[in-house]
Amino acid sequence: MHLLAIDIENSETSVGLFSGDDLVSVWQVGSHGRTGDEYYLLIRDLLSSVTKMPMDAVAIASVVPSALAQMRVATERLVDSPPLVIGPGVKTGLEMQVDHPREVGADRVVNAVAAKELFGHPVIVVDFGTATTIDVVGPNGAFLGGSIAPGLEVSLDGMVASTSALRRVDLVAPKSVVGKTTVEAMQSGLVLGYAAMVDGLVMRILNELELGHVAKVATGHLAHVIADLSTQVDIVEEGLTLRGLKLVFDRNRSQ
Repeated sequence: MHLLAIDIENSETSVGLFSGDDLVSVWQVGSHGRTGDEYYLLIRDLLSSVTKMPMDAVAIASVVPSALAQMRVATERLVDSPPLVIGPGVKTGLEMQVDHPREVGADRVVNAVAAKELFGHPVIVVDFGTATTIDVVGPNGAFLGGSIAPGLEVSLDGMVASTSALRRVDLVAPKSVVGKTTVEAMQSGLVLGYAAMVDGLVMRILNELELGHVAKVATGHLAHVIADLSTQVDIVEEGLTLRGLKLVFDRNRSQ
């Protein structure tokens, strides 16, 4: 079976191709400014580069309603059946112990589903995307909530847009936390600062919930940038969201 798993975030969209249970290809495309026809042509060409087999099904997680609408148009031309869109009424197998479950982003839900399945529970998931999210699956296997902060690239864009003298820098760790140039100082504040923020929040979560041994998993396209500098993150799983989509799709196939 060939499944197309699509995770639409505010800035980037991840498109994954599953053959059976294997995630065989992953692509990153922009989330904005594309029509349904453009998405269709783009995804069709990406798929044709790796397989001639038709797609059997599509599963989508989205936090961008306008892009989701256009992606529906595209996938309806790729697959005969309608896509499975993560939202209310979709069986995830994840108990939501939060005040307003419908407000939790689909990406956070499928991340938690995948982390729980792959690494057991309790587990903490750090997703370095447009926003940086830190979510917790508790010892009982339920989703307990988490933290949301501006993403690393969003913070950089905001700082550059709001100041006259600062410009964009590469998001890599500087040689020293004490930057000797403006570029190094910005990299210290952004890259090392985000690593420290993640470590601090994870430690607060561990203390507040009195968790013992817990896997701490990083995902998202900037995961390796920060996780390598973190004292708390144990595992990097860049395809976590797509794997969560596959798991949720499998749990709804019989419906």
